[in-house]
Amino acid sequence: MTTSFEALLPGTERSLLHRVAVAQAEGRAPSFVGAVVRDGAMVWSGSRSCVDGHAPDADTQFRIGSLTKVFTAVLVVRLRDEGLLDLDDPLERHLKGTGVGEVTIAQLLGHSGGLAAETPGQWWERSSAALRPELSDVLGERPSLRTPGRGFHYSNPGYTLLGSLVEEVRGVSWAEALRTEILEPLGMGRTTLDPVAPHAGGWAVHPWADVMLPEPSEDLGLMAPAGQLWSTAADLARFAVFLAAGDERVLAAASVQEMRAPASPAGEGDWEGSYGLGLQLLRRDGRTLIGHTGSLPGFVACLWVSVEDGLAAIALANATSGPLTAAVAADLVRIVADAEPRFPEPWRPLPAAEVDEELLSLTGPWYWGTYSYGLRLGPERSVVLEPLRGAGRRASFRALPEGGWVGLNGYYAGETLRVVRRPDGSVSHLDLASFVFTREPYEPGAAVPGGVDEAGWRGL
Repeated sequence: MTTSFEALLPGTERSLLHRVAVAQAEGRAPSFVGAVVRDGAMVWSGSRSCVDGHAPDADTQFRIGSLTKVFTAVLVVRLRDEGLLDLDDPLERHLKGTGVGEVTIAQLLGHSGGLAAETPGQWWERSSAALRPELSDVLGERPSLRTPGRGFHYSNPGYTLLGSLVEEVRGVSWAEALRTEILEPLGMGRTTLDPVAPHAGGWAVHPWADVMLPEPSEDLGLMAPAGQLWSTAADLARFAVFLAAGDERVLAAASVQEMRAPASPAGEGDWEGSYGLGLQLLRRDGRTLIGHTGSLPGFVACLWVSVEDGLAAIALANATSGPLTAAVAADLVRIVADAEPRFPEPWRPLPAAEVDEELLSLTGPWYWGTYSYGLRLGPERSVVLEPLRGAGRRASFRALPEGGWVGLNGYYAGETLRVVRRPDGSVSHLDLASFVFTREPYEPGAAVPGGVDEAGWRGL
């Protein structure tokens, strides 16, 4: 018997709407929209507004600010997947004359390139792009503040460079690449460079009085890849599904997973987490959230995805400051995860073709010195090696065509696990990054570096 629950329970929906209502009231936002995605589809959206009887819905556009950076990062990784560049390439190899060409593409994606956070001159988010017609106007005379690769320093100009890189390598505008390579394949027809009705207006709310001031909406020009886009909760829900599982029309799941892996630590401050390739990573309420925050004058936004829970949440508001969209989006995920925990997939035996006696004979306990580990067989001839007691290095391994396995995570990521056999074909030990794992702790006669005392184990 199988059971499917597509809609949320009424009590869960009320808790979600209550969180949005509190956020709109306490954040003093003209309007606030929230949405939740579960297992590949948007299952809830709700909103609150300062205008009685008139509130935005999941199809109303808000400006999403730096959430745009995730789209730019996807375009860059697509170029890598097509073999047109390597993420470790220096920028200068593909985009000449920037003055920061020694910075690698990966460092720009992860904000570890040492570039300045902002452009020189006027506040770029509130001024005309005509003031910055060339990359030299975006970068200024001192674009680098620190040695590349030495730490995280968030950089909006860095993503301008990445947008220009896309244009140089692809041979079309960043906007055209975005439309044809991401928005159209994912069905994100309401994500645009400029506002298309229905859309929210951007407002500044006075910090000490309940009055508002309209914010200007500037075309960001060269800075567009860092923060130009307008989108809706419904469109961002589609993008969240992509960030969780990939989409072969845009990026394979393995490439999206690579983007979600930490590439550089987070900066100083209250935000605890790290940064991947264009994605913020946050540990909150015992779960890992991936996504991005965004802000431009008049708007704040956030999208968080919990891959493990099969959940994502979007929070959008049209105020320059006040609404805590990052906290609200995380709370929307938590509310659903706690109230309606995900059903695990039914246990099923492995396909017969993936199991043989030789593989089964390798499972069970192994010892690295006196540390005890268990080797477990997984799908597609993968294995997991994990400590049987206490803390230790747990890792999953993918089977290699030529034999053995390669580590996928943790300390052993990229390292090779192989079976070492005796002349008669029997298994001697496992070799993992030069570490010897034997069937018994310091097994007599085993190939343990330094040898095993011939007198064996003894008491006092």
